[in-house]
Amino acid sequence: MRMEHIRNFSIIAHIDHGKTTLSDRLLEITGAIPPREMQEQVLDSMDLERERGITIKSHFVSLNYKDEKGQEYTLNLIDTPGHIDFNYEVSRSLAACEGALLVIDCSQGVEAQTVANTYLAMEHDLVLIPLMNKIDLPNNELEKSLDQMENIIGLSREEAMLVSAKTGQGVDKIIPAIIEHIPPPEGDPSKPLKALLFDSWFDSYRGVIILVRIIDGVLEKRDKIKFLSNNAEYEIMELGIHTPKPKPLQKLSAGEVGYIIGSIKNIHEVKIGDTVTLAKEAAVEALPGFKEPLPMVFAGFYPGEGTSHEELRDAIEKLTLNDSSLTYEPESSPALGIGFRCGFLGLLHKEIIQERLEREYNLSIVSTAPSVRYRVTNTLNEVFEIESPAKLPPPQNLKMIEEPFLEAIIITPEAYLGNILKLLQSRRGVHKKLDYIGAQRIHLTYELPLAEVLYDFFNKVKSLSQGYASFDYEFKEYRESPLIKLDILVNTQPVDALALIVHKDKAYQIGSQLTSKMKAVIPRQLFEVVIQAAIHKRVIAKTVVKALRKNVLAKCYGGDISRKMKLLDKQKKGKKRMKRIGKIDIPQEAFLAALELED
Repeated sequence: MRMEHIRNFSIIAHIDHGKTTLSDRLLEITGAIPPREMQEQVLDSMDLERERGITIKSHFVSLNYKDEKGQEYTLNLIDTPGHIDFNYEVSRSLAACEGALLVIDCSQGVEAQTVANTYLAMEHDLVLIPLMNKIDLPNNELEKSLDQMENIIGLSREEAMLVSAKTGQGVDKIIPAIIEHIPPPEGDPSKPLKALLFDSWFDSYRGVIILVRIIDGVLEKRDKIKFLSNNAEYEIMELGIHTPKPKPLQKLSAGEVGYIIGSIKNIHEVKIGDTVTLAKEAAVEALPGFKEPLPMVFAGFYPGEGTSHEELRDAIEKLTLNDSSLTYEPESSPALGIGFRCGFLGLLHKEIIQERLEREYNLSIVSTAPSVRYRVTNTLNEVFEIESPAKLPPPQNLKMIEEPFLEAIIITPEAYLGNILKLLQSRRGVHKKLDYIGAQRIHLTYELPLAEVLYDFFNKVKSLSQGYASFDYEFKEYRESPLIKLDILVNTQPVDALALIVHKDKAYQIGSQLTSKMKAVIPRQLFEVVIQAAIHKRVIAKTVVKALRKNVLAKCYGGDISRKMKLLDKQKKGKKRMKRIGKIDIPQEAFLAALELED
């Protein structure tokens, strides 16, 4: 196919604005899938994606289209993940395109992720075609949505196409608009091979499959390639395109997008955003924008009831074959035994991994409270990073703790502004910007510590605004903060898995709330259980789970009081001994209590 007849494009949108439904309609129009094989959310292969209505893993499909004059075109749709946790993967997919369809739900208007993804597309100089979706809904607010698009994004309302992906209304005009407005790819087939690697996954039978966009040169079957990030070399066994079924070809040329299968067995050698070239080429420069995806959120996974440590390890190892951004290392806890410290791109990523482990491998998992990666400087001026409070050095050896900060975008109706601002202040937010967009909507920019956003921030934003506000963020930098370690002790024994790194001003409040919550979830024993929150061995909060009492006097039908006192004294000594040697089973609810602290 000549380059002027190729169009590489993506679809970007806020969650649930109709991106996947629109891609289904494009597959129908181009005849990529026979009508009898058609189903909803064709490009979403996981059950989780279908249930949650979000794209977790990006996909690519090559569509053939013939216009009214009989001219054939190849349209490469590079789908992108639909959540902020996968921001880097979205940026690499956009780097493989020349244009994008910007989908806006005209019953919801422009939302935070719409803005963030638009800025990302503009950074890559993509041509944007705005689509006002869901015009078939009786409650659509088309005029308001068009005003917001003009005011926030800066695109003219005349450019917007009015469509309904569900009913197919106006969808037939999208492909001619793509051909007319999105430019063909640039590149030189005669130059040395340079290709952008924008996605990969592991296949049990064929090894690692990678998706590439050829920038320059030609790639042929049996060529020997190398990755510039680690100089790993492999021979190509198969290459081709997805239509959406794999279609093997003999070669891929400049401007084209396709898949490569080599003798790659380890997905950790394949880095998203890497540059692929021929092994014999020495002077090829790497493409800009490549970075290692770093985990931002960490949590401990421990085997629950009926699950062994080996089963959990095998399941995590299998998941990392398909997800190179998931990291794990062994760790042990006196309360929970042997488990794994896992690193995730964000909280949704953690939820997905935990749900997949429980569903696909039938495991019972105890998960600890998620934490972030802190940067620590000790008194010897050595700088290192920690993911777990247990790794924090003692206070006398500590000079400084830095924590990750985010730049957050929140778009909310004016009526809920007071509630949202109150929440942001309680989460140590730093105000940056407040703009009115339209008559009653506000665009807020705040800087927030990642640790304050971790668990329930998104849910709180939604509940305080009755579901109308939207939230998006990106990592900004590390900053010094007055942070301290809060230990939780159960019968004077510290429980590492429940330790937290908290802000100095919030330590007493969090300690009190956490001990009270744990009192409610730890079952009563035959001996007294003391729960304490402590900072540097100084107890700041304490609750007691009272012992279950057995009536040892039931068999006394009279007699001297000394007989009763003797029995009570014996019981008292027994309870003391139990408290010393007794093992307390801490349920999963106790670890969840650390997450569910109310402000």
